[in-house]
Amino acid sequence: MIVMKFGGSSIGTADKILRAIDIVKSKLGSDPVIVVSAHGKTTRKLRKCAMAALDGDIMPDEILEFHYELADNLGVERKLIEPLLFRLEAVLHGISLLKELTLRTMDTVMSFGERLSTRMFAAALACNGVSAVPINAYDIGFITDSNHSYAKPLLPGIEKEIKKKLGEYSQTPVITGFIGKDKKGEITTIGRSGSDYTASIIGASIEAEEIQIWTDVDGVMTADPSIESEAQGLPELSFDEASELAYYGAEVLHPSTLLPAIQKNIAVRVANTASPEKPGTLILPGSKVTDNLAKSIVYKEDVCLLSLFSPRLLSVTTLLSNVLNILGKYGIHTHMAVTSEASLSLITDRSYTEEELGAAIEELEEIAKVSVEREKAIICVVGEEMKGKAEVLGHVFSALAREGINARMVSQSASELNVAFLVENSQISRTVHALHNLVLRKLP
Repeated sequence: MIVMKFGGSSIGTADKILRAIDIVKSKLGSDPVIVVSAHGKTTRKLRKCAMAALDGDIMPDEILEFHYELADNLGVERKLIEPLLFRLEAVLHGISLLKELTLRTMDTVMSFGERLSTRMFAAALACNGVSAVPINAYDIGFITDSNHSYAKPLLPGIEKEIKKKLGEYSQTPVITGFIGKDKKGEITTIGRSGSDYTASIIGASIEAEEIQIWTDVDGVMTADPSIESEAQGLPELSFDEASELAYYGAEVLHPSTLLPAIQKNIAVRVANTASPEKPGTLILPGSKVTDNLAKSIVYKEDVCLLSLFSPRLLSVTTLLSNVLNILGKYGIHTHMAVTSEASLSLITDRSYTEEELGAAIEELEEIAKVSVEREKAIICVVGEEMKGKAEVLGHVFSALAREGINARMVSQSASELNVAFLVENSQISRTVHALHNLVLRKLP
């Protein structure tokens, strides 16, 4: 068995859905289990609708018309999706009447994207000769905690039920990504790119031969092709390399996606629905070490740099512990940290507003002097090739110096798989260009 996950951009139009169906039909001999995201930009539109409803403006027409047109173009009967669309409209009316939009309610609204896409995709498969059944992930045991919008699947523990429930279906399963339910039966969502994580958990549960992530790019690249025109596809990556790339901003993979696959030693393939004949990138427990300096460059833009200096001369351990506790209390997540004798610098995982940081900063200033710098970006060079090669750091920072780029907050992992540092948002393109030439360079 294999798991095939199709992202929203890969099933955003009727033509793309039919292309995905052709790919599924070519894999029927491997007993595919399908996981789908919402069609196109539906998730974003649903969030917009929920916010508009809070202001008294019910406007689901755009979503209704999009899905009806999609159904018509695919030859799918509208009555298969109408009940969900009517229920969505009712939820939005409820938000409008109550003038209240909780995270729990937002999760309910957001869930309609995947619930609609599974029905559409399964029906389109049936129209093209493949007997398929739409399944809500929570109906086969995909249970999470109650942290709405950022829920965590209850692992380990749910895998046995998922395997048992899936075994009861004789038709090709088409399963919702991104959504689950908590133990109280409330719908939850598992965050950005959560459909990848869903696919990985299902793959691990059924001990799949391979987990395939079908998207709109040719696998994992040596750099972001929208910035670096010479970016090349990577045929292989190790689990460790792929995890580092995901953590530092690679959009192709969700940071948690690989964990269930790693635990079961299941290969993950990232491939392009527009070019199914290409092999994409195969992610394995270990990968080949090339003659290049590294494998890829990724970046995470729009982060904040928090710098703290403690006049009380607190130990680094005490200062770091106190700061992380305060940030965690206010839901502010950090990505990197660098310490000195009485100071601490932290990079947040995104660009928090002054309002979001306000209360945390006020509490932090009771133990340290705090400064906040915005519009920063983390750049990370990743590759097994860097292990044990001291000259790599020299090459990296010499290239930056030639471009007049000042790298800050330099950090290298204990595994020597990556080197990461901070630059200005405005320097992302120059930094990627400068380093990409190094990544492709053969070391003597």
